[in-house]
Amino acid sequence: MAEARERAGLTVRQLSERTRVRETVIERFERDDFSVGDFYARGHIRTIASDLGLDPDEILRQYEQENADIASPVKASAVFRGDVGERARRVPNWTMAVAVALAIVAVVVIARMLGGSGGKTGPTAAQLPVTAPHARHDKGHEKKTVEEALAPGVVVVKVTARKQSYLSVKDAKGKEIFQGTLPEGKTTTYSAKDRMKVTIGDAGAVRLEVNGRDLGTPGKDGQMIRRTFDAGGPSPR
Repeated sequence: MAEARERAGLTVRQLSERTRVRETVIERFERDDFSVGDFYARGHIRTIASDLGLDPDEILRQYEQENADIASPVKASAVFRGDVGERARRVPNWTMAVAVALAIVAVVVIARMLGGSGGKTGPTAAQLPVTAPHARHDKGHEKKTVEEALAPGVVVVKVTARKQSYLSVKDAKGKEIFQGTLPEGKTTTYSAKDRMKVTIGDAGAVRLEVNGRDLGTPGKDGQMIRRTFDAGGPSPR
């Protein structure tokens, strides 16, 4: 095989790249060292011989004649350092990649389902969007949406986060509508029957609009406040 490689004008590295057999394995074979084990030796010999234009069956017959009493078992160290390990490094593990991608999709789907179920960190059924995703973000549309949300006995509170702030919203019975951190630039509208209790971690970080009236910033930067808003009027208690 060494003579055939040299006649073909190939280096050991070039032959390794063509056959995917490690350079060290090819060098061992050319020195009549088949310590990788009989099973792997046969497979590699057939691959190399075919690439060099030799008759694989004839080369294997020579191998068997010269090594009939050596047929050694596969060594674990050779398996992990040999061609299998080389291929694993060169060829992407698409099965693992697909499995990871499916797992990520499953997590996203579950998170969205939980977010819509009234949990503490996700939007609830009582949370009303100010505008639809495709709607224009103009004041006229926003005002119309809030007015449409108003109804007798209902209090509507719109919160705009000028910067990140903790927010807790509860209805008249103390049932939690939302609890979590509003990211900077986020505008969210909440509604409840009769009364709404709001706790803001940084009063200077948000602007409030209650029942269609702009109340501005309810406090100072870093100030934690609690406010209660009743249906029919914006005045907090």
